Amino acid sequence: MKVGLVSFRCKNKDIPYNLSQIERAMRQVQGKVDLICFGEAYLQGFDCLCWDYKTDKDIAVALSSEPIRQLCLLTKKYGVALITGYIEKDQDSLYSSCIVIEDGRILHNYRRVSKGWKKYWLTDEHYKEGDSIREFEFHGIKINLALCGDLWDFPEKFKTDHLLIWPVCVDFSPEEWEQDELDEYARQAALAANHVLMINPIDDSPTHGGSVYFCGGGVVKRLAYDKEDILIVNIDEKIID
Repeated sequence: MKVGLVSFRCKNKDIPYNLSQIERAMRQVQGKVDLICFGEAYLQGFDCLCWDYKTDKDIAVALSSEPIRQLCLLTKKYGVALITGYIEKDQDSLYSSCIVIEDGRILHNYRRVSKGWKKYWLTDEHYKEGDSIREFEFHGIKINLALCGDLWDFPEKFKTDHLLIWPVCVDFSPEEWEQDELDEYARQAALAANHVLMINPIDDSPTHGGSVYFCGGGVVKRLAYDKEDILIVNIDEKIID
C-alpha cells in the first residue's frame, strides 16, 4: 500500500481554497498512491474557530454537507482514498474530527478524544471530544487514527501492532524541530505504534509542514519544512501484519 503524506498550504476559514489543494494533491498522485493524508482540521484550517458557537457553527461541516460530498466525489474522480482532519458539526455539537473516504463513501470518522484542540477555558458545552477509538481496515491493513495531542495525553489508548496515522497541526519553527522536537515526536509516537505516519500542514500560524514516517522511535523519511510536497511511503503488509 502506498500512502501520500501531504504538506500543502491551507488557509483558515477558506474551505474552497483548501478543497482545491486537496484536489491538486489527488491530481498529482493519481495512479501513484492508494491513500493521501492531510493534517488536523485541514479542510477549514486549524485556526478557523473563534470560540463563539454562533459563529463557529457556520464554519463547521456535517457528514452530510456539501464540502464532504465534494470530497467523496474527488475520491471517485481520481481513484485515490483520502484522510483529512476537519471541524465537524453534529446537530449542535462541534468536534475536531478526521474522516476516511474511499471510492465516494465514508469508511471511517474519528473524533479527537483529547481537549487540546480547543480553548477549553473559553468554550461551552457545544465543543466536545469523542469517546471512541477503533481501528479500521484499508487494503488489508489495519489502521488506527490519532489527532495531534491524543498521543501526548493518552498514548496508551492508541497502542497498536498495526499502522497509526497521526494528523497534526504543530507550529514549531524549523530550528525547534531540528534541535529537539522531531526526536521527541518520534519517541512519543513509538509509545503507541512501531509504524507511525505524521502529517503536518503549512499555514500562516505559521505551521511549517514537514510530514514524517516514524518507525521504531526513529525517522525513516520526512519532508523539508516550508516546502509544499507529498511524501510517498510504501507500507508493506508483511511489516504491519
